[in-house]
Amino acid sequence: MRRLQKHFGGHIGVYHSKFSQNERIEIWNKVKDGELKIVLGARSAMFLPFESLGFIICDEEHDTSYKQMEPAPRYHARDAAIYMSSLFDGCKVLLGSATPSLESYHNAKKEKYGLVKLTQRYGDIEMPSLEMIDTRKFRFKTENETILTQPLRDAIQQSLDNKKQVILFQNRRGYTPYQRCNVCGWVPQCKYCDVSLTFHKFRNQLACHYCGTTYPPMHTCAACGSHDFVHRQFGTERIEEALQEFFPEAKTGRMDMDTVRGKNAHDQLIQTFEQQKIEILVGTQMVVKGLDFEHVDLVGILDADGILSFADFRVNERAYQLMEQVSGRAGRKHGRGKVLVQTAQPTHPVLMQVQQHDYDALYNEEKIRREQFFYPPFSRIIKLTFRNKIKDVVHDAAKIFANALSNRYVNNITGPAEPVVNRVRNNYLMELLLKLPRSGSILAQCKKDILDQIAILHQEKRYKSVVVIPDVDGV
Repeated sequence: MRRLQKHFGGHIGVYHSKFSQNERIEIWNKVKDGELKIVLGARSAMFLPFESLGFIICDEEHDTSYKQMEPAPRYHARDAAIYMSSLFDGCKVLLGSATPSLESYHNAKKEKYGLVKLTQRYGDIEMPSLEMIDTRKFRFKTENETILTQPLRDAIQQSLDNKKQVILFQNRRGYTPYQRCNVCGWVPQCKYCDVSLTFHKFRNQLACHYCGTTYPPMHTCAACGSHDFVHRQFGTERIEEALQEFFPEAKTGRMDMDTVRGKNAHDQLIQTFEQQKIEILVGTQMVVKGLDFEHVDLVGILDADGILSFADFRVNERAYQLMEQVSGRAGRKHGRGKVLVQTAQPTHPVLMQVQQHDYDALYNEEKIRREQFFYPPFSRIIKLTFRNKIKDVVHDAAKIFANALSNRYVNNITGPAEPVVNRVRNNYLMELLLKLPRSGSILAQCKKDILDQIAILHQEKRYKSVVVIPDVDGV
């Protein structure tokens, strides 16, 4: 916002969900009356009443936050922008990304989109060097040494000595993702969701990251009565604590959902870091998002294995995007930056591709696998989620639904199956996946068949309360 105002002057609006209703109405009216020439917005800005739209920029178009998941409408703002441009004569769309989504790059390769490549960084600065730290080679005496290995600690110390800044990336907030009883192996879980509780030391409570319920800290095992708990894995809070042990003089900051809750908190933290009042910034995905700090010369990715091991067909693409984007925060102005990656699998193909900054290699490899298993960009996906408080009811409803659709889509259906987290807010979940050819007529017919089948399902008394959520391109 500051940069746009500096360049274009006034008549720039900002629109996102943190504004009050009155502020939103004011911006809505200004857009309608043509007072605002530039609007900087989150995905919901797509629905402002533009009169003569000429240009839409989707920056970091690969980002998963463009997809609205809950509640409906479950749209993808990037795809909505491309459709919206067709409603205005001469309106252009620019999709910007150093790590484009496979779908967008595939469209560019097929010449459906125009492709412009920037082959050098601003100011002709070299891409950062990327080195692997093989965590299998170290014998750790303390838990904190597993979080920050000796080579990473040495590199941080060198940056601090050179009056430079450091960004450490870990895609988990809280202190520790789960606690485990050292005697019987029991793990505290949420009462309403089938998921382990994350310990937040700063707030001294356990929290469920699915429904938001908080619990007091556990000191006694519910299964065996033992008081011996061990913390497993580590979140951003834990990293902060490790930094205080190893670098007590350094000024540290944390950027995650727990520290940037207010409307201006994010901006204040970024300004503090820009002014070098913070030397080491620890953060989740938030630190990846296109931030430009001129004094950062070291980025540490603390747990690459965690990023590479999600149960998702896009795991390699997302891992590459995250690591390449966060590594791009290093060495943006003065000299070449450095990225250190802690991993137990340093020869993983994705890590090799990040090391060489070779997006095309990732694209070519992923394209073969996606085509083989008929995933996007070669298909369109409709994910159906079934939700009910009674487990048997939701299981039976999903099976009946799948059987009804299998007559017409027998080769396109995967499931039904339980998702990784199969109970959220006391509702049991089942999922059904439809992989359809990229044909508008087939997709339209399938949507109609799904809606008809939902109506038929709800006519039966037993399944009336089953919520069915269809999500196009929802995976």
